[in-house]
Amino acid sequence: MARKPAPKPRRKRTAAPDGEHEPQGEGYERIDLYDAQGIRRISGHYGDILKAIGEDPRREGLKKTPERVAKALQYLTHGYDLDPAAILRSAMFTEAYSQMVLVKDIEVYSMCEHHMLPFFGKAHVAYIPDGRITGLSKIPRVVDAFARRLQVQERLTDQIRDCVHETLRPLGVAVVLECAHLCMQMRGIQKQNSVTTTSAFTGIFLTDHRTREEFIKLTSANLH
Repeated sequence: MARKPAPKPRRKRTAAPDGEHEPQGEGYERIDLYDAQGIRRISGHYGDILKAIGEDPRREGLKKTPERVAKALQYLTHGYDLDPAAILRSAMFTEAYSQMVLVKDIEVYSMCEHHMLPFFGKAHVAYIPDGRITGLSKIPRVVDAFARRLQVQERLTDQIRDCVHETLRPLGVAVVLECAHLCMQMRGIQKQNSVTTTSAFTGIFLTDHRTREEFIKLTSANLH
């Protein structure tokens, strides 16, 4: 049984000092990436953190660092403010096509919730329509909406799968993520060349090995 996506905290964004925002589109609102009150709160904490590690937050190179970190964190976690299912529904069409739709090599950037260090790599997402398709750009947007949160790769994989499955109701969904984790490369075991692969399937990708093998073959093929 597919797990439901975790509840999404909501945050009120009130200002976008650098003019950055999520593109506006039907089915979901423009999200300003910066909340001035949140920036002040996070900045204050990071001033204390700099002192705790032995730095002087008043020195020239660090004076604006707490504010920069606060803005970076708000940007890197703005997925909490997005509704991935609404993104899919904003461009959902009736179509008789019933073969595999695969969007591969989607860039993934996320933050490990255990150490708040980045992990990054690629996502491959496929589904077999059952009367409904979505705009191709919406699949990468769904990946980003879940990735731009504090995450673990396993849950991120399941959330992408469940969102596509529950929103489009296709014959099957397949998701594979291949990521490198800085919490393993920069600290701890320090294995710089390690890559973690996770997968999640529903429907025909689970019951028909030929369909699953076709997906794996297509994601491995160099079609460029």
